[in-house]
Amino acid sequence: MAFDWDVIWRNKYLFLGGLSVTLKLFVLALAGGLPLGIILGLGSLSSRRWLYYPTRAYVNFIRNIPLILVVFWVYFSLPLISGRSLGPFTSAVVAFVIFEATYFCEIIRAGFQSVSKGQIQSAYSTGLTYFQMVRYVLIPIAIRRVIPSLLTQGIVILQDTSLAYVIGLREFVRTAAIVDSREVRPLELYSFVAIVFLVLCLVGSLVVRRLEARDRQRV
Repeated sequence: MAFDWDVIWRNKYLFLGGLSVTLKLFVLALAGGLPLGIILGLGSLSSRRWLYYPTRAYVNFIRNIPLILVVFWVYFSLPLISGRSLGPFTSAVVAFVIFEATYFCEIIRAGFQSVSKGQIQSAYSTGLTYFQMVRYVLIPIAIRRVIPSLLTQGIVILQDTSLAYVIGLREFVRTAAIVDSREVRPLELYSFVAIVFLVLCLVGSLVVRRLEARDRQRV
């Protein structure tokens, strides 16, 4: 069977729409998951039991269940509790933020633990309060040290966006399935989707390697 790459061009606007949904989900998952991960990371290092134990329970629970279960729970179960449907896109964003924040938490926590006590004490000696120390010293240093790991997790999130397919979200992979139902060209369509994901992930991996190389040069 000869390849018919024209099928991609004929449906280019559908694919652009699907890719835009995938990228929006990716960006919002990062924008929501990273700040929540920082908060969870601080809670995971807290000396206050009422904060530490619930945080660790949440992180350990979410990290040990499949992402697709969180997607199903938000999309199907949350409306039963709240009384209103969030829709596929909002449900996917909420599920991804809930899930990915726990992975960001562990990365950020490692960054926090890499900050020496001397640096923290020096911050306090300048008159900074705890919250000022966290904002101006702890978080900036920790984030800078774990940027490669954060970007690697970002690549994982990009790949995971295809799971939103199961709740009917017209992201990139589902767009290919919709086009295939009409064109019946699965080889070309899914190969195209794979190539696009491959290019995006390779670009992300290249950025990670560049940052890691720069960090090694600093050392």
